[in-house]
Amino acid sequence: MKDIQKALDLDYEYAVLGDEYLPSRFAVTDLATASFGAVGCALAQLVETMGFAKCPAVTVDRRLASLWYGFSIHPIDWQLPPVWDAIAGIYQTKDGWIRLHTNLPHHRAAALSVIGTKAERPDVAKVIASWDKEKLETEIVAAGGVAAAMRTADEWARHPQGMAVAREPLIAWGETRQSAPKQWQPTRERPLAGLKVLDLTRVLAGPVATRTLAGFGADVLRIDPPGWDEAIVVPEITLGKRCARLDLTLDTDRTVFENLLADADVLVHGYRPDALENLGYGETRRQSIAPDLIEVCLDAYGWTGPWRGRRGFDSLVQMSCGIADAGMKWANADKPTPLPVQALDFGTGYLMAAAVLRALDNMLAGKGTRNAKLSLARTAELLKGHPQYRPEAAVMKTGSTDFADEAEQTPWGKANRLRPAVVIEGTLMYWDSPASELGAVRARWV
Repeated sequence: MKDIQKALDLDYEYAVLGDEYLPSRFAVTDLATASFGAVGCALAQLVETMGFAKCPAVTVDRRLASLWYGFSIHPIDWQLPPVWDAIAGIYQTKDGWIRLHTNLPHHRAAALSVIGTKAERPDVAKVIASWDKEKLETEIVAAGGVAAAMRTADEWARHPQGMAVAREPLIAWGETRQSAPKQWQPTRERPLAGLKVLDLTRVLAGPVATRTLAGFGADVLRIDPPGWDEAIVVPEITLGKRCARLDLTLDTDRTVFENLLADADVLVHGYRPDALENLGYGETRRQSIAPDLIEVCLDAYGWTGPWRGRRGFDSLVQMSCGIADAGMKWANADKPTPLPVQALDFGTGYLMAAAVLRALDNMLAGKGTRNAKLSLARTAELLKGHPQYRPEAAVMKTGSTDFADEAEQTPWGKANRLRPAVVIEGTLMYWDSPASELGAVRARWV
């Protein structure tokens, strides 16, 4: 996928191991391989710019890359929470299909307030069957919930938001500005050691980006508000991070946050446009606190167009943009068929990590500092441009050789964790700490 290298201004080759691929209408395994390749090449280029090595070799394992697009953690004698809420999922409407995303309690309450029934799947399905899909989508979104009607690729291409996303770059780089060189403690083996990364992300792409940076030594501090939980994915995405809580409605916690921001090297966030502004931390304010900060952020439906502020998740974007419809036709199925993994989340997450690495490289090379914006919807356009023509592949199953040699000791019990999918010559990808619960530490840099 040459678009990825072009978006990152990378001219760096990597080797690929294996020929397995996930069954899908679209080339999901190619995206997984290319996104890990982008991370590896960006890190190798950074290592070279630092003067540690000349052209370190980069290798990506297609099988492991595909598996990392699912769950990388495999519990031993305990279980992960269910992936989906009981009423989340696909429903048939009077004129098509709609997907509800109700994993978060307030999104569930919003959807039920519109549907007007108790939280039992048969009851929800019966009521939804009498709705027009776009009317229901509009009303749930207006109520503060998240839902997506299924559209074809052609319908999305004619939709105002689809047209807006198509005009956006895969990675939207901000203007170059001069900044003071950042000071961390890189080594050939751990190029990001000592780099302070402030993580203001939620399920799932943003946490993947910061987890990746932690794998190369970055000090990632995740901040959540009191009471926030993502139990379904916390064991998956807190690997290598320290997780703290702050209440930004309190002056004392705002002071702590501003001090953290001032000392951070990188800020990664997944807030919708204007969300930080509403908290009093708009772009101008952030730059006044931390003028040399590198920012990489994402949203669901793009940064322009009428839906730029709409809440969204991978599964919903797949419904909106035509992926689920194309999958249904490819599989000869009688209902929407999503991708075999949350490829938009993971693909965007790894591209975000690569964007951070490229920004650091440019800064060290004296080319100034740039921020970057990405979106799930724009990653979807990239994937839609790469249909998969080969016959259906076998579903990949993990084996003992896919896991790291030692089990990970988590707060929930021991677990196996996948081996890294990318290997950079002379550089080690591993995590200094296991997955942790949210709010487990104080909000401070090490």
